[in-house]
Amino acid sequence: MPAQPSVSPPVGEGDQQTPVVRGPALGDVLEGSADSEWGEGPPREPGARRSGGPEVTGRVSLSIRIKRYNPEVRPDAWWDEFVIDAEPSDRLLDALHYVKWYRDGSLSLRRSCAHGICGSDAMVINGRNQLACKILVKQVAPQVTVEPIRGLPVLKDLIVDMEPFFAGYRRVLPYLVNEEGTSDRERLQSPEERERYDDTTKCILCAACTTSCPIFWADDEYIGPAAIVNAHRFVFDSRDQAADERLAVLSEKSGVFRCRTTFNCTEACPRGIKVTKAIQEVKRAIMFDRY
Repeated sequence: MPAQPSVSPPVGEGDQQTPVVRGPALGDVLEGSADSEWGEGPPREPGARRSGGPEVTGRVSLSIRIKRYNPEVRPDAWWDEFVIDAEPSDRLLDALHYVKWYRDGSLSLRRSCAHGICGSDAMVINGRNQLACKILVKQVAPQVTVEPIRGLPVLKDLIVDMEPFFAGYRRVLPYLVNEEGTSDRERLQSPEERERYDDTTKCILCAACTTSCPIFWADDEYIGPAAIVNAHRFVFDSRDQAADERLAVLSEKSGVFRCRTTFNCTEACPRGIKVTKAIQEVKRAIMFDRY
């Protein structure tokens, strides 16, 4: 039921009995709002009739072609297409929100901060791994193709199973290891020591680099670029004492030497990390004990 304003009773004898109108509580559905008319329905078959949305006053027509998958509907993937109007300065993530909220509530995707920090909305956009929140409509109009990132099992539509990715990440001990005990002050570093691994601290674990790697696509045991980047961040940290353990993991068959230096990972990174350079530095650390 749509939320209705409530009127408070008189507060006391002699008080002016002016009704106090309270607004709806958080989570109430307002009458006439989009939420009161458009809800998420059951998964629909490809080609089924779509409901419309509220009138849009955008200035750009955008055709969004989305690779869909829902094992409850059919065993194989299919392509779906939606044409919407959007502002040129809208993000592609906003356009996908519009499709989900007003055209097809069964569309599934991940997103969180929507500002390029959380890494949740990595997708294959026009053939390249990118974050949907960092791509503007004017960069892709009049047509854009969106797919789930490759190399990981697809659960539904644009959502993939990230567990294989995080399994590799956990193998490299992605945290500071120092057995010197607690101290009453910080573990100091010089600016030069901090600069040694500064670039690889920027990783947001979006998996864009790992899922752009052809070795990762073909070898599900390969630890992947993101895990190597996060190992680099601690291997070259002067405060850490577990470099040997990490390099032992990365020297295995599934480790850093599976990399064939295609630079896909560096091109895909939305944070501008020099991923290939970090991988090569880890290789040299293993071969020449330079860490």
